[in-house]
Amino acid sequence: MELEHGGKAAEIRHGFHDINGFRAHVAEAGQGPALLLLHGWPEFWATWEPLIDRLADGYRLIAPDFRGFGESGNPEPGRTDQAGADVLADDIVALLDTLGLDRVGVVGHDVGAFVMQRLAIRHPERLTGLFFFNCATHGVGARWREPAHINEIWYQTFHQMPYAAALVGASRETCRAHIGHFLRHWCHRKDAFDGVLERWVDNFMRPGNLQGGFNWYVSANAGRLAVMGGTAPRPPRITVPARVLWGRHDPVLRSEWADVLPAYFEDVQVSFAEGSGHFVHYEEPNQAAAAVRRFFGASGNPRHERAGR
Repeated sequence: MELEHGGKAAEIRHGFHDINGFRAHVAEAGQGPALLLLHGWPEFWATWEPLIDRLADGYRLIAPDFRGFGESGNPEPGRTDQAGADVLADDIVALLDTLGLDRVGVVGHDVGAFVMQRLAIRHPERLTGLFFFNCATHGVGARWREPAHINEIWYQTFHQMPYAAALVGASRETCRAHIGHFLRHWCHRKDAFDGVLERWVDNFMRPGNLQGGFNWYVSANAGRLAVMGGTAPRPPRITVPARVLWGRHDPVLRSEWADVLPAYFEDVQVSFAEGSGHFVHYEEPNQAAAAVRRFFGASGNPRHERAGR
């Protein structure tokens, strides 16, 4: 397969590892400093293929499926609130231990971005750097529910309904309609996922995968409401070097929310992908890969000046 930049598609290796009561699926490619790729919703490991193809010549890329996503198992197969950021962060630490990795760089967005923040707060010694595609924080606060934004977060409530997975998964057509809506609506480049939509439908029609993804919203609800209401405790400032490339046109994680990032990260650089929405890594993979490579360098250890210097 030829890529738009003239390179070849990377050879991807698949493996399974028993951690924390379930079998975790991991896709890997390349050799070199280790970079962990953490997906969001509605995604699974394959969302990173465009980046893998562009970075496998310099890094060992490790793209796990979170519990209940993709080909990973789930110790809580039904509706549960045991799939929040701390639980998923614990899964990632267990995976790193299983893989024999002391420290890694991490790239992620959406669900992965929340998990990355918890990893950086609880296990900073395991991380060389953090690269976010868009990054909502505690500092978003009540802006989640502002009148101009409230219609964008309806799904966060719907996904908690006990009938949501059955309704969305009633047929391949209903699944395609639901998943396809987000892949189009959250993109600035509306056709970005057109060529893989059926593959995404295949993934979410796998038994348990719709509820597995929806469990993130069940688990995050209490914390999300506390952030909106101003009662959530402010987390410690993250000390791990961070880089954020935010899609300018993301309708759900709005790029203007980047204004609070320096209050939550000691060492952060922020810029914007002017041609992207929510899925920068899929909408503008050349720009995304180049930014990741600049941040981590050949060694995988970020080097840049601290914010404010």
